Order: sequence, then structure tokens, then C-alpha cells
Amino acid sequence: MTSKPDRNKTGQIDVVSPFDRRLLATLPLQTADDAERMLATATRLTEDRDGWLEVDERIAILQRLAELVAGEADDFARLIAAEGGKPLRDARVEVGRAIDGIGLAVRELLRVMRGEEIPMGHTAATRGRTAFTVCEPIGLVLAISAFNHPLNLIVHQVIPAVAVGCPVIVKPALTTPLNCLRLCELLQQAGLPEGWCQPIVCDNAVSEQLATDPRLAFLTFIGSAKVGWSLRAKLAPGVRCALEHGGAAPVIIDATADLKQVIPALLKGGFYHAGQVCVSVQRVFAPADLARELAEQLAAGAAQLVVGDPRDEATEVGPLILPREVIRVHEWVEAAVAGGALRLTGSEALGETLYPPTVLYDPPADALVSTAEIFGPVVCVYPCQDRCEAIRRANSLDVAFQAAVFSNDLEAAFDTARRLDAAAVMINDHTAFRTDWMPFAGRRASGYGVGGIGYTMRDMLQEKLIVLKSVPTDPCHSPCG
Repeated sequence: MTSKPDRNKTGQIDVVSPFDRRLLATLPLQTADDAERMLATATRLTEDRDGWLEVDERIAILQRLAELVAGEADDFARLIAAEGGKPLRDARVEVGRAIDGIGLAVRELLRVMRGEEIPMGHTAATRGRTAFTVCEPIGLVLAISAFNHPLNLIVHQVIPAVAVGCPVIVKPALTTPLNCLRLCELLQQAGLPEGWCQPIVCDNAVSEQLATDPRLAFLTFIGSAKVGWSLRAKLAPGVRCALEHGGAAPVIIDATADLKQVIPALLKGGFYHAGQVCVSVQRVFAPADLARELAEQLAAGAAQLVVGDPRDEATEVGPLILPREVIRVHEWVEAAVAGGALRLTGSEALGETLYPPTVLYDPPADALVSTAEIFGPVVCVYPCQDRCEAIRRANSLDVAFQAAVFSNDLEAAFDTARRLDAAAVMINDHTAFRTDWMPFAGRRASGYGVGGIGYTMRDMLQEKLIVLKSVPTDPCHSPCG
């Protein structure tokens, strides 16, 4: 899901805190002319091969960047909480991941920049030849990012480009641009020459201008499926891309699962960052004789979560990014209840941007909460007659990202994981688990390509084959040595 930010009437954007709507900053919206200057700068850097940064130079820059971010870790965490609404305890985790991600990019360089020898001499035609591949940066990268992880998503999109030697233009979400802008400033402080990382705060029309420019080599996009797939259809010939969209993550629970382990995992996976996570727990399928008890225990836990100011150390669930998102989520919930769902906890909004953690039991199969990404603090529990029905319903949507299985029957757990149509399946853990070195990808409408820092670095490289034909020389008639 994406939402439009607050605009004023002077070609500027107001960045406000989602919790109390206080003004954090006013930034100028950059124009089509600004975008053209950035494209020209990045293209010039791409074409000047003698000016490319060497691997050791890029490593040194990233190492200094990690130190600089670590030195401002608390400031970044508070900025994440302020502009994005993520509770401070989770914001600190995000900063830690971002620092680790920068270091991960340095380590991955040893693997991804390595070419290989291509065997020659196995046929008469290849006799006297030596061949090998080298890795080169793909060229200009455009990174369009989302609001829900305003620092770590930028790290995932921008740092791989810097690591492999690509100039990058980065467009943060207009609701949360401040972390991105500060990271780009620190990149320059770390020694990255001017022009190699250019942030742009712009509207959708300028974003599309950048994405459809033929000088672009790679687009990395995190955001709504509608926008992402539309941009992919408009890319110039030869431009590669990676798209990361949302899902409606399913969880299958069988009768052998221990609810004492299941409930805390579902609470974290469903209500972390108020459900504003593309792999947030949304649809939970359980045996008919267990589902109601599961839902009631989940509701009891959800009702105890502390909802409020993300700057408060005690807060577990913060605000949604914009007031209109609260209105939308509530409309979806009310429609599900009108259609027969039982609301076990949650009711009216707690504030302009605060919505209570909500658990619905057995919503209609055609309700929006059952068929579309909620992107809010709502978890639905459905009774199923057997595991086959649970798998069928879990696989029934056009989105497929991460899924989960809870079971103490190892054979059943692995069989369920095998049958689920998902890019990743967590066994006895929630769907939102992620480490930054694992592959992270949506299937079908949920995305295109594979995320994860090392995987993104590989996407931003291209191999070149070099074949050397030996020059005939006079044979040596005397013993060598």
C-alpha cells in the first residue's frame, strides 16, 4: 500500500509525524529539470570508465559509512519513529539491521565481483584460447522506495549500487524522506564522490520520467503493485528491474502446534509496525475445532498490546502512516463484520492515525480483509476442515510472498511447506521473519526478481566474457631452464 503525503501550495512537501501530525520538515519538491540534471550527471559518470571507483575505494567508503551511521544510531532510531511511526524499540532494530547491511555489502563484494574461467581447448576450434569472465556495474540505477522501513529499505536499494560501482538516483517515499536524505549526506561524508548517489524528493510524474528514461539500466522499486507493474510496462528496452510489492501472508496451524508458542509469534508477525509490513501475518487457517480458541487467545493478547506514541519506550503498536489509512482499514473491518465476521477485539479508531489491534474470526472469503493486503493491524482467523482446505485457501489469491506453518509434526510441516505457493515458508515462526542476507521475493503479483543485499548486488552487475587467442611463436628447440 502507498499513500499520498501532505502537500502545500508552494511546490513543497510537508513531512509530518504520523502520530501527532506535528511538522518535522518542509522540503522543496524537485522538478523535471532537476531529474534531467541528475540523469545527465549519472550518465556521465557511467560513461567515464576511467573515473569508476575501484573496489577497495568503495569498500573504504562503505566501512566509513557504517561507522558514521553507528555514531548516529540513536538519532536515526528517533527519526524513524518520528517520520514513520515505528515504535522506538523496533526502530532501533531497524538501525542495527541497516548498519549490518552496509557491512554485508562489503563482504558480498568478495563473492559477487568474482568472475570465472571458461574452459577452452576441449575442441579443435577452441585450441590455443583462454577465456574468463569479469563483472562490471550495470550502469545507472534508480531506486524508488517505500515508507515502512525508511532507513533499511534505502540501505537495501542504494548500498548494493554503491558497492558494485553503479551511480544511483534514489527517490524515498514522500511521507518518510528524512532518513534517506541523512544517509545520502553520510555517504558523501564517507567519501563517495558527488553525483554517485543523488536523492530526489519528487512527485509521481517526475518519478515516472526517471523510470522510463532510456539512460536507466536498472530500476529497483518497493511499493504498491499497481504502480510497480505499471512502471515495468513502461521501461525502455533493455532496462532490468526488481519489484517488491505486498501480499496477504497466510499461516497454517495444525492440531499438533503449541499455542503457547504460536500466539506470541502471531502477535509479533501480525501487529509489528501496526501491520504495515508486506509480509505481515494476515490470514490464519486452523482446524475447525481449534480455530475459535486460537482466535480468542490471539485477541486476548492483541488487546494487551500498548498502542500509542512511537517515541514512548513502552509502545508496541504505533500509528498508521496517514489518517486516510485508518479510515480505509476501518471500512474494510466494518464490511467484513457486516458480512458475518466476528470481531473479537478492536473497535473504533483510537485517534486520527491510531487503530487498535484487531482480530476477526471467519470473515467472508470474498471480503477485502480476505482477498487484499490490509497493511494495517488486523489479523483474520479462519476455521478449516482439514489441511488440504487450509492449503487451498492459502494459495487462492494472486499474491504470494512469505507464508508460515506451525506444527510439531515434522513430516506434515515439510509437506505443507512444499505445497504452499510462496517464495519462502517459515516453520514454527511468523511470516514477517527476515534476515538481510536471505533471498526476499514475491511471486506472481507480489513482485519480480529477488531482493536481499547480495542478490540485489548480483542484479546490478553484468558479466563480460574475454577470450584471448594465443599468438603463434617459434617453437623452443632447446630444453627450458
